[in-house]
Amino acid sequence: MRRATDVALAVAGTLGVCLPVLCLSAGSVWADTPTAERCDKPVYLTIDTGHMGVAPLIVDTLQRHGVKATFFLANERTQRVDGKTEGSTLDAQWAPWWKALASQGHDFGSHTWDHLSWQADVAGRFRFKGSAGPQAGQVQTLTAQQYCAQLAQPARRFQEMTGQSMRAIFRAPGGKTSPALLAAAKACGWQHVPWTPAGFLGDELSSDRYPNAALLNRALKNVRQGEILLMHLGIWSRQDPWAPAVLEPLIVGLQARGLCFATLRAHPDFAAAGPAPLKP
Repeated sequence: MRRATDVALAVAGTLGVCLPVLCLSAGSVWADTPTAERCDKPVYLTIDTGHMGVAPLIVDTLQRHGVKATFFLANERTQRVDGKTEGSTLDAQWAPWWKALASQGHDFGSHTWDHLSWQADVAGRFRFKGSAGPQAGQVQTLTAQQYCAQLAQPARRFQEMTGQSMRAIFRAPGGKTSPALLAAAKACGWQHVPWTPAGFLGDELSSDRYPNAALLNRALKNVRQGEILLMHLGIWSRQDPWAPAVLEPLIVGLQARGLCFATLRAHPDFAAAGPAPLKP
């Protein structure tokens, strides 16, 4: 892991700017990191679950920079990491990790329990392909009520793990939805959160075609105030992990441009979302 000052110097050279952090004493390098409380030019970092292999490093990066994010939770398959065996993102060994994250003031929403990716509307039902759970890799057809149950299950588990309520926001895996699916989710109390085009950070793309340096440069060039950014807690298919390698210089670079990070609790479209429904 590179030192914070090394990252700051590298980004400063890339952008041709003087970073405020470099003018601070060595003992307070990140003391002036913008926070949500005084965030007047926000971007909204959202993080979907993944294999969790880099999750501790990602959270360490967020903590050091004072960044709060919005996490969308599914019960996905995990790698071995930080003393934890292979398992799933919402199992007992990850529960203390999520509880600690909730205590730090991050925001949380559902990503469906089995990470169900919508494929089609079929005669009043919905066709999905999940990447987790007992039917992983299989095509499933669910009613609206069954889909709402998929949304509610992470909320119940989150409350069990943390003692806090998830908010009634969700991210459809892959961002794949239909008007009928969104209407069904809304009818059972859920509001969908997409990402903005410039907020697609590309961590799920091929490392060969989209190397980290190219993705970082694109984000630093295109992200503007108000963007909803998308990243993951590890992507199985990416050979050169995007996070945390790109995350730190991205945070530093955006802050150098006067942007700051806020959760979706501060977003005008999603601030009013209340506690998640625990039943379909």
